[in-house]
Amino acid sequence: MRAVALDACGCFPTGRHYAGIAHLLRTVTRGLMEELAYDAPWAALPIALVDVETTGKDASVDRVVEVGIVLSRGGEIVERRSWLVNPGRPIPKEASDVHKITDDDVKDAPAFAAVAAEVAAALEGCLPAAYNAAFDKAFLTNELARAGFTVRRDVEWVDPLVWARELQQGEKSRALGEVAARLGIALDNAHRAIDDAEAALKVLLVLGRDVRVPTTYGAFVLEQRRLSLAQADERRMRWRGA
Repeated sequence: MRAVALDACGCFPTGRHYAGIAHLLRTVTRGLMEELAYDAPWAALPIALVDVETTGKDASVDRVVEVGIVLSRGGEIVERRSWLVNPGRPIPKEASDVHKITDDDVKDAPAFAAVAAEVAAALEGCLPAAYNAAFDKAFLTNELARAGFTVRRDVEWVDPLVWARELQQGEKSRALGEVAARLGIALDNAHRAIDDAEAALKVLLVLGRDVRVPTTYGAFVLEQRRLSLAQADERRMRWRGA
């Protein structure tokens, strides 16, 4: 999609736009999927929530060991897909301590390139999402690119963490497990890709019912971007001791 430098759309903070300019949303909103209607209810769109487990935290050098993708359509979970992946290198103990995936678990698993087509097919036509999306997006983008797949870098991923930070401001932690627990969502096998992906998608759909969350796709993306930037500024101020 053509990127436009202008981000402002005359929206209220809630994402509701002024009368008479709805037709401009598509023009001024970058990051939207062209095949999805900007004025459609975002929760009703096909959503693919991704979670990856990895050998470390640096997407430029570390590799994926597990991918989980949970799909929703019309606000209902319709499919769950998961892949164990051999990263082609030893899994460090500090990573295994988190996700419990060991070298023995992946020794007979395929390399990512062998499952890349399946992963790409699971994402096709869906609004991508992830909890703390920058992390999962970076890893998945790099792995797909290594496997020779063209990656759509201009599409903004939905991130339930941004909304948890906004809607649960009074809570000390917005870790997925704790956010899910506060919403009555079970996460019994944390830090395994398919379990985290399903819990995160349920968190997204529940938080999305809050009246403060815009209902249409275009307004939702704009408001998420605004919140994400504001939250990043707030974290920088805290780190500086301001």
